[in-house]
Amino acid sequence: MREPVLLPWSGRVLDIVRPSSIDPLLDQAIDDPEQNLPYWAEIWPSGIALGDLLLGTPAYVAGQRVIEIGCGIGVTACAALLADADLLVTDYSPESLELCRANCVTNIGREPMAREMNWRSRPQLTPEAPEGGWPVILAADVLYERRDIEPLAELLEMALAPAGSLFLAEPGRPVAAAFLDLMRARGWRIGSRTHEGPWPDPKDEGVVVGLHELRRA
Repeated sequence: MREPVLLPWSGRVLDIVRPSSIDPLLDQAIDDPEQNLPYWAEIWPSGIALGDLLLGTPAYVAGQRVIEIGCGIGVTACAALLADADLLVTDYSPESLELCRANCVTNIGREPMAREMNWRSRPQLTPEAPEGGWPVILAADVLYERRDIEPLAELLEMALAPAGSLFLAEPGRPVAAAFLDLMRARGWRIGSRTHEGPWPDPKDEGVVVGLHELRRA
């Protein structure tokens, strides 16, 4: 199905295609040994908020080598390309990557590089990684369960350049707070702000997204 998605701060409207039903995707997930549910198939406030942040401050990514983990259907990716990022999108789902690239072409006229990757499985650096690590990592709504905390921390330690930034968007789940506490305890610097929408789905009314920039000490 096709859905207009407003990025409230910037006023940009994206024309996003997403699955009309997640039921077949849930059926596929039954056989997934890691039980990766098809979160990617939804339009989440965090992806919208992170996209808004990038459009509001394109210098965060303009001209930079950028990797997005868990790109979903491409809302944040569209904004990153609009902000002139040199972007690689990753997701564990090939269907997600296909839709992400298609949505970027529809809205931006070009597509990012794409690679299938499950960051929870402690992957090695992708072949596209710059020497010394990625200057920017983007992650919108990737922390769902406590099992996600340590893999994300390990990925940052491995993949982020010494002077790089992770931009993390999350809707106030306790697991995200636990991740931020862990990174503070490890000496990382964290700057935060919030985005209150409005969001396209009425069920998300009242959701406040935390936007965090994490840098090494």
